[in-house]
Amino acid sequence: METYDVVVVGAGLAGLHAARVAARRGLSVLLVDRKPRVDAAIHTTGIFVRRSLEDFALPDACLGPPVRRVRLVGPSLTGITLDSPHDEFRVGRMGRLYARLLDDAERGGAAVRLGTRYAGSEAHGPSTHVRLETGPRVATVKARFLLGADGAVSRVASDLGLDENVAWIAGVEDVYAARRNEGAPHFTCVVDPLYAPGYLAWVVNDGEEIHVGVGGYASRFEPRAALQAFTDRIARVEPLDRAVRLERRGGLIPVGGVHARIANRRGALLGDAAGAPSPLTAGGLDPCLRLSEAAVDACWRHLGGDSGALDALDGARFRARFASRLFMRRALAAVRHRPVAEALILALRLPPLRALAAHVFYGRGSFPEVRRVRALAGSGAPGF
Repeated sequence: METYDVVVVGAGLAGLHAARVAARRGLSVLLVDRKPRVDAAIHTTGIFVRRSLEDFALPDACLGPPVRRVRLVGPSLTGITLDSPHDEFRVGRMGRLYARLLDDAERGGAAVRLGTRYAGSEAHGPSTHVRLETGPRVATVKARFLLGADGAVSRVASDLGLDENVAWIAGVEDVYAARRNEGAPHFTCVVDPLYAPGYLAWVVNDGEEIHVGVGGYASRFEPRAALQAFTDRIARVEPLDRAVRLERRGGLIPVGGVHARIANRRGALLGDAAGAPSPLTAGGLDPCLRLSEAAVDACWRHLGGDSGALDALDGARFRARFASRLFMRRALAAVRHRPVAEALILALRLPPLRALAAHVFYGRGSFPEVRRVRALAGSGAPGF
C-alpha cells in the first residue's frame, strides 16, 4: 500500500496551496481531485484583497488590473461610492493560477491524481486508510495526515468526525470579456432582496473581465432566474452589450463562520470545508491561504512529534474573531423588503455608517495573524 505523509483532498486554492507548501516542507504529498483538470469548473469569483496581495507573492500574470473603487447601492442602483488610495482588490484569473500552483506542487515533489474521487477513509492505528476511485479502479493509500479541502459540503469532515457547514448561500455568476477603457475598474455591491435574498448581487469590472453575480439563501430564490433578471437590470449601467460571455460559475458558499473543530490527530479542514469564508462578505481567498499554511505547519510539527502542534488549529479561537461579522450576517439576512434595503443604503451616507462600510470592504481583519503566517512560511512572504 502506498504511504504518504499527507493526502490532500481537493485541488481548489486551499488544496493546491497546502500541497505545494507541504511539499516544500519535505513531506510526501498526494493531491487528489475528481476534476480531470484544475482549471475546469471554477466556482469562485476570485477576488484577492489588499492584505493577500501584500503578504503573498501572487503572480502578476494571474491577476487582473487593480480595483480601488467600491460602489454600494440599493435596488434603485444609487448609493455610496468608496474610493481608496490603495489597490484594494484584484480579480484572479483562477484557471491560470490553479495551473501555476499545480505545477509548483509537482515540481516540489507532490504526487497528483486528477480525475480521482475521494471515496472515504477510516482510521487504522495512527494512520488513515483513504479510498480513491479513478474510473473503475479503486485503490487505497495510507495517510499519516489527511487534509480536507473538498468544499462547502465536505465528506472528509464527516469521515474525520469534525464539524460540518450548516449555513450556506447559493451563488451564481457569469464572466464576460470586457472592452478596455470602459471607465475606472470598480466593484459594485447591490443590496436587493429581490435578486439576492440575505446577501448581495455584484458586478466586478476590472476593465478586462466583468463578473456579474447573485447570491442568497437558496430557500428564498431561484439563483439562475435571479441572475438573468439582475443582468437585465444592471446592463443599464454596465457595458454588457459590448461584452462576450466566457463562462458561468456557481456553487455553495458557507457563511456560518469557521468551525470550532477543524482538526484532530488524523487530519484537518481547509478553506470552505473549514467554514473559512467571511460570514458577512463570503470572501474566502485570504483566510483560505492563511489557514492552509497554518494547517501545513501544524501537520509538519505534529508528524515530527510535537504533541501540542494541533492546538494552533483551534477553530474556537478563530471563530471568536467572526463575532461581529456573524451579527452583521444575521442583520443582512433580515433585510427582506426592497424599501428596507433602500433605506439601509441611504443610512450609509451618514459618516459613522459610511466609515463602517469602508471598514468592511477595506479592513485588514483576517486569521491567522500575518506575523504568524510569515513565521510558518519561513522568512518573507510566501512565493508563487
